[in-house]
Amino acid sequence: MAEREQNNHPHFIFQNSAHSEQFTSPLKGGASSPIPNRNRNKHGGALLGKLQQLNPVLNDATTQQRLAGADEGFGLQIEFESFPDVELAFESLARERSGIELRNVRYDDSKTFATVFVPDGKLVFFEKLISAYLDEDKDKKSGPAHSKLLNAVSDIRAATIQALWTDSPETMPTSDDERLWWEVWLPIRGDRQATVNQFREMAEGLNFRIAPGELYFPERSILLVYGSVGQMKRSMMTLNSIAELRRAKETAEFFDDLVPDEQAQWVDELTARLSIPEEDADVPYISLFDTGVNNGHPMLQESISNVDKHSVEPAWGVDDIEGHGTEMAGLALLGNLTDLLAANTPVVVSHRLESVKLIPEDGANGGDPQLHGFLTSEAVDRPSIVAPHRKRVYSMAITARDNRDRGRPSAWSSTIDRLAFDADEQGETPKLFVLSAGNIKDPTAWMEYPQSNTSDGIHDPAQAWNAITVGAMTNLARITEADAEHYTPIANVGGLSPFSTTSQTWQSHWPLKPDVVFEGGNAARDGLGAAWMSSLSLLTTHFKPTERMFTTSNATSAASALCSQMAARLMAKYPELWPESIRGLIVHSAQWTDAMKGMFLPEKGEPTKAQTTTLVRHCGFGEPSLDRAMWSADNSLTMICEEFLTPFKREKGKEPQLRDMNLHRLPWPLQELEALGETLVEMRVTLSYFVEPNPSARGVTSRYRYESHGLRFDVKRPLESEADFRARINAAARDDEERVNRNENDPNWLIGKKNRHKGSLHSDTWKGSAAELASRGAIAVYPSLGWWKTRPATERYNQRVRYSLVVSISAPDIDVDLYTPIVNQVGVPVVIG
Repeated sequence: MAEREQNNHPHFIFQNSAHSEQFTSPLKGGASSPIPNRNRNKHGGALLGKLQQLNPVLNDATTQQRLAGADEGFGLQIEFESFPDVELAFESLARERSGIELRNVRYDDSKTFATVFVPDGKLVFFEKLISAYLDEDKDKKSGPAHSKLLNAVSDIRAATIQALWTDSPETMPTSDDERLWWEVWLPIRGDRQATVNQFREMAEGLNFRIAPGELYFPERSILLVYGSVGQMKRSMMTLNSIAELRRAKETAEFFDDLVPDEQAQWVDELTARLSIPEEDADVPYISLFDTGVNNGHPMLQESISNVDKHSVEPAWGVDDIEGHGTEMAGLALLGNLTDLLAANTPVVVSHRLESVKLIPEDGANGGDPQLHGFLTSEAVDRPSIVAPHRKRVYSMAITARDNRDRGRPSAWSSTIDRLAFDADEQGETPKLFVLSAGNIKDPTAWMEYPQSNTSDGIHDPAQAWNAITVGAMTNLARITEADAEHYTPIANVGGLSPFSTTSQTWQSHWPLKPDVVFEGGNAARDGLGAAWMSSLSLLTTHFKPTERMFTTSNATSAASALCSQMAARLMAKYPELWPESIRGLIVHSAQWTDAMKGMFLPEKGEPTKAQTTTLVRHCGFGEPSLDRAMWSADNSLTMICEEFLTPFKREKGKEPQLRDMNLHRLPWPLQELEALGETLVEMRVTLSYFVEPNPSARGVTSRYRYESHGLRFDVKRPLESEADFRARINAAARDDEERVNRNENDPNWLIGKKNRHKGSLHSDTWKGSAAELASRGAIAVYPSLGWWKTRPATERYNQRVRYSLVVSISAPDIDVDLYTPIVNQVGVPVVIG
């Protein structure tokens, strides 16, 4: 754990140094897919007939609701179905001022299905649309009125339970007798709590079991109920009150222990070299959400106090009966013990531990599924009550068993995003979460490496936008077991671990995940099959120290614990940095190994941006380096800019608009770069920010999008003046007569603008000559769309957000001092830590 002693300089940290100006996007909306014309009279008449058939159904639903004692929410859910391969303008189906609400959008068999709640008396709205479509006197230049919407609609019908199912189609229950835990997503309507209370009363009346706890998002409330499909179908009133139905996640999972040789004498020797902060020290804490931690272990007892052990369920206790949590504690505190035991130098630890027992001894949340997001919220609250002002890294190596979300936000992952953003206090105290990506457990799948990594997607909740999602790589390829001479390691040194899941099967608009990879161990194979081995795993603390001191750990659980350790060490070194900056530094320091690049990039020639994106979706941005994250060097320097920006505004009587962009004029070592001429240099830019989530299945790029806001970065080009740069990216900065070169081609970026701006963390590297880099010292950060702008009823459009911009320039192959010229411009950085 020794830090680099030579040529190490603190990073440059700038706060509130950007220039803010009014921003207008120069980009125009793309052309939509053409919608075939229909025979107006035949098609319109058919749709009007289907709609009129719903009048008695709506009346019956309203009568049932009144008889049941409801005092609001009268109406019917209607499903609109598109023609195959035709885009349905589903946003046009909603008229929220009239109470007509889009509840969900689904895609299946090349068709789009939209479920809409229509209040009593409001079916006439759609009848008027169709009547206008049929009336030639109301034609537009483009054709019949409302043709873009209605020419795409093939059917209109009362919604059934299938219309509410937004989970994976293969998980849809098929028998009325099947009993399951339902994840029920409720709309807010006029009164959130009244809507929840009304549903609870209906569910109890139908003899559903209701799990404790609820989750609240801006436009959805989520709870769990247990019952049969028949029960759910029985009441139209119940179905009309639900926006979406999903199958509750199965219990959480992790790997079993591997038993190593006992080496108790190692403990005394290593413990004598340990230096751990005192209990009252003002240091970062890693808060472990797991099976608990047994702090009776000699290597842990000084790092975690009894008062810092908690549980989301008091009946479970706080001790670790399973073992997994104590494994994670050893790795989060000290890293891979194999490395430390092989050395004889002092080990100085800069952080302490907390524990929240999130699952009991059987690896599940009790006998019944629990609302995982609710429990995670409870886990955040427990240590905060005892010590509200600590700097924390929240580390969780618990995931759902399956990967069916494929990047789509879930109730659990959305809760992580909500907690990270600090939605309750509107971003006042954001939180840093480190999550394991989830594991490939089946040894037969390891035999298909690396194709199995490609096909097995990241597990819930690791698709969370605001968290650091950690996959696994490995440098462990030496098998030492005496009876394993016929085995060979599956992964090469530096390659992706056979256990690691990826986002390659996700739809392209979801975030690039994992963010980084850490050591997670390897597996071995022979002619018959695959197995894991102690020598290919990480060494850590055993939960029963009276029986043995050490055990082994592996996969993305171990990798996430190592990432948490790195985050805590960075927090200790740079205590003033925001969580967004710590996340950004970890990702910014990551590099791909030759083995990773050899797995996913071509052997010859420059990779395409699509190929590089594939590499990211497997290996994240690579393996982080504590040295690079901690220090700048003479020939490799890092600048961290922490800034605020107000992305949107709303003027009286108008819809919300984009508001500000920030221009960063960085203190480039101009003369030194120009003197290097054609020498190859690199610039890396990482933009890290947190979004407020608004999950619902209503379209990922519609006005119901998930993220509150998006931010983007762009860099001034070599032959571009600052005025030209500003005009290119900001229409508000242009003169009326100005003609702007809209050429978006800037080929020297590895990932490029099209692929890098996904999720809430964007990182890319530019490679070129030092002479070209010399004139690239201006970077703009500007807003893109989000539900704060497109959902004005939520009244979030005037909020300020914050972000961290991390910029590095390096000349890796030559001995040159780029650091001192910046010191001469801005002064010597001061670091407390």
